[in-house]
Amino acid sequence: MVINSRSKAFLIIIITVSVLLRIGAALFLGDEVVNLPGIADQMSYHTLALRVIGGHGFTFGEAWWPATAANEPTAHWSYLYTIYLVIIYSLFGPYPLVARLVQVIIVSGIQPILTYLIANRVFKNHAPLIGLVAAGITAVYTYFIYYSGALMTESFFILAVLASLYLAIHLVDLINRSNDLTSNSLDITVILTMVALGISLGASILLRQVILLFVPFLFAWIWLSSRKYHFTALLFSGSVILILIIPFTIFNYVRFGHFVLLNTNTGFAFFWANHPIYGTHFQPILNTSSYYELIPPELLSLDEAALDQALLNRGVQFILNDPLRYVLLSISRIPAFFMFWPTSDSGLISNISRVMSFGILWPFMLYGLILSFVNRLKPFVNLLSSPLMLHYSFVFIYTMIHLLSWALIRYRLPVDAILIDFAGLAMIDLAQRITYRFQRTQIPKPNQQGMDQL
Repeated sequence: MVINSRSKAFLIIIITVSVLLRIGAALFLGDEVVNLPGIADQMSYHTLALRVIGGHGFTFGEAWWPATAANEPTAHWSYLYTIYLVIIYSLFGPYPLVARLVQVIIVSGIQPILTYLIANRVFKNHAPLIGLVAAGITAVYTYFIYYSGALMTESFFILAVLASLYLAIHLVDLINRSNDLTSNSLDITVILTMVALGISLGASILLRQVILLFVPFLFAWIWLSSRKYHFTALLFSGSVILILIIPFTIFNYVRFGHFVLLNTNTGFAFFWANHPIYGTHFQPILNTSSYYELIPPELLSLDEAALDQALLNRGVQFILNDPLRYVLLSISRIPAFFMFWPTSDSGLISNISRVMSFGILWPFMLYGLILSFVNRLKPFVNLLSSPLMLHYSFVFIYTMIHLLSWALIRYRLPVDAILIDFAGLAMIDLAQRITYRFQRTQIPKPNQQGMDQL
C-alpha cells in the first residue's frame, strides 16, 4: 500500500509519540524485575533467562510456579521469549532495562504501522483516515504502553498477531489481483508473503500457543477468500509453522520422555479455571499458594509435562461431571474479561491503565462493530470473504477461548488491538455526522418576505 506524504507526516508524529511514551514506561519499570500488577510473569522469564545463560538450561534453581521442582525441566514458559532475553543479556549483560528498551523500540514503531495498514485494508472507503485514527489510539493506549516494557510475551505476541492478520489480508489481495489467474506459476511476491505469514503465525504460536486454536479459522478464511492457490498458500504457510514448532517438540520429548507440543501450561490453566472451588462464579486471581493447594497430592510426584496432562484430564472431567455449572461459570467470566471500571482491590496503576484505555474506548469499539456489520450485512456472501470477517472471527474466537477457560484482562489485549480499528471507524463516523449536522444549522434560512415574492 502506497502511503501519501500527508499520511506519512501524521504517522511520523504518531510513531514519535508512541516511542516516547513507551520509553517512559521502560524507564518507569527500571532495571529491576519485581512483582507489579499484571506483569508478575516477568520475574519468571528474567530468572529463567539467567539460568539458561548460567548453563543450567530451562530450569529453575528452586521450586517455582506453577509446580516445577528445583533443577527440573520446565516448558511452562515461552521458549521464544526466553531466547530473546538470553540474546539481550548475552550481548549487553543481565540488565532488564536494556531488554525493555530494545523491546519498546521494536514495538512502538511497528505496532502503529501495522494497525494503520490493517485498518485501511479493512475499511477501504474511509482510508487513510481510519488507519491514522487507529494508529493514534494504539500509540496512546495505556495498556499497550504499560505492557510494552514488561519482560513477558504480551507486546511481541500482539505484534505477531497483527502481522499475521495483515499478511493474510495482503496474501489474499495479491492472489485476487493477479493478472493471470489461469497460470499455474506463482509470483515470487506471493511466495514470499506465504512464507512471511507462516513465520508470523509460527512466532505467535511460540509466544502463546493458545493462538493455535485460531489458525484453522484464519486458513479457512484464506481458502474462502482466494480465487486460486488456496492449497498452495496453506501448504507453504503451514509448512513454515511446522518447521518452527517441530524443533521445540523434539526438545521437549528429549527432556520429558513423552510428547509435548510446545508448552506445559494448558492443563494447569484449564484445571484451575474450572475447579469446583469457584462454584458458578469465577475469580480472576486467587492467592498464589491457593493454586498449588488445589492440585491433588497424588499428582505432585509427576514431572511438569505429565502433571500438565493429568490436570487437563481433571479439568475436562469437571465439565463432564456438571456441564451446567461449566456454562454458568463461563458466563461469569465475561465481567473479568471485559472489566473497564476501577475496583477497590486493584492498585493505582491497574485502575488508571484500565479506565484510561478500554474504559474510555469500549463504547466506540462496540459502536464501530455494530456499524461495520450493518454496513456490510448485504450481501452476506461478500461479508464472509471480506477482511472484516477475519476481524470478527479473531475477536469472537479469541474471546471465547478465554471465556471457556481462564479470563484475565491482559488476555484481552490482542482483542483490544483489533477492536481499536472499530473504534477508529466509530470516531470517523461520529465526526462526519456531527460535521454534517453543524453544516446544516449554518445554512441561512430564506426570510418569509422573499418566499412570498417568489
